[in-house]
Amino acid sequence: MATEDKNRATAAAILPLVGGAANVASIAHCMTRLRLGLHDRSLVDDEALKALPAVMGVVEDDTYQIVLGPGTVARVTPEFEHLVEEGRAAAPAASPAPAPAPGDAPSASAVSAVSADELAAQGAAIKAQQKAKNATPFKLFLRKIANIFVPLIPALIGCGIIAGLNGLLVNLEWLPAVTPALAAMASGFMALIAVFVGYNTAKEFGGTPILGGAVAAIIVFPGVANIDAFGQTLSPGQGGVLGALGAAVLAVYVEKWCRRWVPEALDVLVTPTLTVLISGLVTIFGLMYVAGEVSSAIGTFADWLLSNGGAGAGFVLGGLFLPLVMLGLHQALIPIHTTLIEQQGYTVLLPILAMAGAGQVGAAVAVYFRLPRNESIRRTIKSALPAGLLGVGEPLIYGVSLPLGRPFITACVGGAFGGGFVGLFNQLGDTVGSTAIGPSGWALFPLLDGNHGLGSTIAIYGGGLLVGYVAGFLATYFFGFGKELLAEFNVSQEPTPSTVAATGGTSPAPTATTGPDHRDHPDPGPDPAKAPAGV
Repeated sequence: MATEDKNRATAAAILPLVGGAANVASIAHCMTRLRLGLHDRSLVDDEALKALPAVMGVVEDDTYQIVLGPGTVARVTPEFEHLVEEGRAAAPAASPAPAPAPGDAPSASAVSAVSADELAAQGAAIKAQQKAKNATPFKLFLRKIANIFVPLIPALIGCGIIAGLNGLLVNLEWLPAVTPALAAMASGFMALIAVFVGYNTAKEFGGTPILGGAVAAIIVFPGVANIDAFGQTLSPGQGGVLGALGAAVLAVYVEKWCRRWVPEALDVLVTPTLTVLISGLVTIFGLMYVAGEVSSAIGTFADWLLSNGGAGAGFVLGGLFLPLVMLGLHQALIPIHTTLIEQQGYTVLLPILAMAGAGQVGAAVAVYFRLPRNESIRRTIKSALPAGLLGVGEPLIYGVSLPLGRPFITACVGGAFGGGFVGLFNQLGDTVGSTAIGPSGWALFPLLDGNHGLGSTIAIYGGGLLVGYVAGFLATYFFGFGKELLAEFNVSQEPTPSTVAATGGTSPAPTATTGPDHRDHPDPGPDPAKAPAGV
C-alpha cells in the first residue's frame, strides 16, 4: 500500500472511533500527537483506538490526544482534516461501532490483553486525576505558553539540523560555496523568531495575530540600534522571545481595551494604530531592556549551574522531569529552551532532561523480564518500546510504569543517573546541547551540538542514554516490584480455548490460581494510583 493510502487509511480508521466528523470540534497536531477538540467525549472508543496498529497510545488533557509518533502525525493529520470536511458536507457522522452483545465471543486480542487493559484503565484514571489537578490558573497559563511555542518546533528542528550539517561541512572545509547558503537557511528563522512568537501569542490570548507579530517585529528591527533606553543603546533582538511574548500580550490587552471604547465607525483605523503605538512605545522603552536582562540571566544561570554543580544538577533535573510532566510544570521550560537556543545556538538543558526517557525505557525492559508469564503486558511493552527509544514515552508511561506505581519511581531513578552523567561532562567542560526542542531519545542525535566537536558530543549523549537504560533497568528489576505486586501481575492471562468455551465465550473471572483481583483485593503495598503524587 502506498504511503499516502496508508495515512488515509489510518485517518479513516480513527474518525469513526472518535464519534465521527460531527463530533470533532477542532484539529491540530504537535510533534507526536493528533490533538482533537471533541463535542462529546463519551462517543470515543478508547480501546478500539489503542488497538489500531498506527496508534501508540492516547492522552486526555484539554484536548483528546492520539499518539501517532513523529513524522506519521504530520501526514495523517491532513488526511484526517479532509475526511472530517467530507463527513460534515455529506452526512451526519457515523456513531461508533456498538459494543458486542453479552453472548458474543470476544476477539482473541480482547481476551488476551486483560492485564494490559487493566493497567491502561489505571493509567487513564491517573491521567484524569492529574488533569483535574492541573486545571489551575497558573498551569492553564503555562499551557497557553506551550501552545505558543509548540507550532514553532518543526521549524526549529529543520533549521537546527541544517545548522548542524553546515557546522560539519565548515569544520571539514567541504563545499565552501554551499556553506554560506546553508548558514542563511539555518539562521533566517531564528533571526525572526520573535515575530512568530508575537503572532502566536496574540492568537493564543485572543487578539489579532498580525498585530502581535507587528509589535514583536520591533524587537528585531535593525533601526532600534539608534535608540537609547535606560542609559544604554538598544540592540536588534534584545529581549528575544521573552520580549516578544510580553509585547504581544500587552498588544492584546491594548487592542481589547480599544475594541471596548473606540466607536465602531473609527475602530478599523484607531484600534490597530493605538495598539501598535502604545505597545510599541512600552516595548522599546521598557520591555526590550527588562526582557534582555532576564534572558541574559537565564543563560548565565544555566551556564553557572552546569559548570559548578553539573553532576548534581543533572541528577536532579533528569530525575524530576517525569514528575514535572505529570504536574504540567514542564511547559514552563519551553521559553527557557528557546531563549538558550536564541542566545547560544543550543539548549544545554534538553539533553539532560531527555535522560528521563532513557530511564523509562530501561524500566520497561525490566518489567518485561520480571513478568515472563504476563503476555499481555509484555506485548504492550514490545509494541511501545521502539517509540520509547525515539523519545515518545507516553505509551510506556501511561500503559506500563505509571499504573504499576513503583516502576515509575525507578524509571525516574534511571533518568537521574543518566542526567547526572551528562551533567558531569558539562561540569568538566564538555558542553552537550540541542539546537532545537521537541525530539528526545535517539531522535535527538541529529540535533546535538557542543563546544568540543560533534564526535565528543554524540559520545557523551549516547553514554548518558546507556547509563539511563542500565540504571532504570537495574532499579526496576531489583526494587520495582514488591512480592504482592509480583504475585498479582506475573501470571498468565491467556485463557485456553476450553476455558473460553466453558465460560460462554467470555474471559474467566480471576481466581486464586490467576492471582487476586486487583479491584477487590488491592495490593497492601504502595498504591500505584498514588505513586506519582508521592514522587
